[in-house]
Amino acid sequence: MSEKIIVPTLGESVTEATVSKWLKSVGEQVGSDEPLVELETDKVNVEVPSPSSGVLEKIAAQEGETVEVGALLGSVGESSKESVIEKKEKEYIPPNKKKEEQKNPEQISLYEKPVKEKKKVEKKLQTGAKNLETLILNDVQDTNHSQEETALVLDNEYKNKKENVVKSFKKTKSVSPSARKLAKEKNISLDQISGSGKHGTILKEDLLNLMSSRPAPNKRKQTHGLEERIKMTRLRMTIAKRLKEAQNNAATLSTFNEVDMFNIIEMRNNYKDEIQKKHSVKLGFMSFFVKASIFALKNFPAVNAEIQENEIVYKNYYNISFAVGTDRGLVVPVLRDPDEMSFADIEKNIGSLGEKARNGNITIEDLQGGTFTITNGGIYGSMLSTPILNPPQSGVLGMHNIIERPIAKNGSIIIRPMMYLALSYDHRIIDGKEAVSFLKNIKDLLEEPERLFLNV
Repeated sequence: MSEKIIVPTLGESVTEATVSKWLKSVGEQVGSDEPLVELETDKVNVEVPSPSSGVLEKIAAQEGETVEVGALLGSVGESSKESVIEKKEKEYIPPNKKKEEQKNPEQISLYEKPVKEKKKVEKKLQTGAKNLETLILNDVQDTNHSQEETALVLDNEYKNKKENVVKSFKKTKSVSPSARKLAKEKNISLDQISGSGKHGTILKEDLLNLMSSRPAPNKRKQTHGLEERIKMTRLRMTIAKRLKEAQNNAATLSTFNEVDMFNIIEMRNNYKDEIQKKHSVKLGFMSFFVKASIFALKNFPAVNAEIQENEIVYKNYYNISFAVGTDRGLVVPVLRDPDEMSFADIEKNIGSLGEKARNGNITIEDLQGGTFTITNGGIYGSMLSTPILNPPQSGVLGMHNIIERPIAKNGSIIIRPMMYLALSYDHRIIDGKEAVSFLKNIKDLLEEPERLFLNV
């Protein structure tokens, strides 16, 4: 009796996949839940397991074909009575002990060779006492000769090294005073410049000629021409499609604020070593932002809600999505229930999910169920941006670069590490007052991080 292999559910808004690779061939024995075929989705690669043990009877979808959820991939039939293990046991032939005892002449140990040489010498010594003196003299001469050759090699290596050192000193470039002054003013390296003066001295004219010369075309232009055309990956096409849908469907607005990071940086510096020692994890800034976002979401439930047809769904759980840049494109894994985690647990789980995303091991389950998103463009140096929504979510928080700049505080101008915050939100269910108050709540919690522990 045959069992069908079908395309499983692939996640939110994912309706199709591409057959990437069949791991088994028709007629091959397969076990229950053993991976049979790889499917490439918009975001991750999915392995489809065998529904039962048996033999792969049929492949309905070939590699490279696009299939929809529920489509037929192939079928698995009943296996033969004789198992693969039984076949291997029948084919197994015990090794011949006599053959194992026979040694390959080429594999004779180095310790065995002196024994053979010793026997040859003893055989020669048996020819008579006259030959004994000759043998001893020859052995002594051979030994001295080999020692002389070894010493000669060492002497040559030493001489070569010595000559190279002398040559390196001789190659030290001479620079005229005017050229040295100009190089210092214009920050010009003299290592790759050939001097035209006496004995290769670098002159001022050499630097002026270098500064007036035209730079060579870039290597990419030389290799690939003026333009390159590369087909978009499925992941990149899906990202573009979803971002455009978010722009078209949601009434997106953004509000901004700034946060003084001094107290968080001070707290982090005070406790990062202890957390590293106790929990084996580095204390970053993300755990503070996750905790602050959860407190603000509890105070403003609309930011944690979403629209489903004609209804607003308010969620009483908090799954924080965070953007991770990979070689394949942007991936947004989900940190589940961080409101029930410690700071150390949050950092551990963020690190683990980020590593899985960068290694291409992220699963569909890791990308589903987010209620609010945090994106950190600051790690790439961004000072300010307007993040775009991650549908069906209604809010996304943008973190940015920390820059020391002067601010007015208590009538005085001081230098503080400042960060701009941005909140993009769906104006269909979140009013401006709620959005601004939500971001202000996060700002207050971050500037006084002890409030995160006091629940105020």
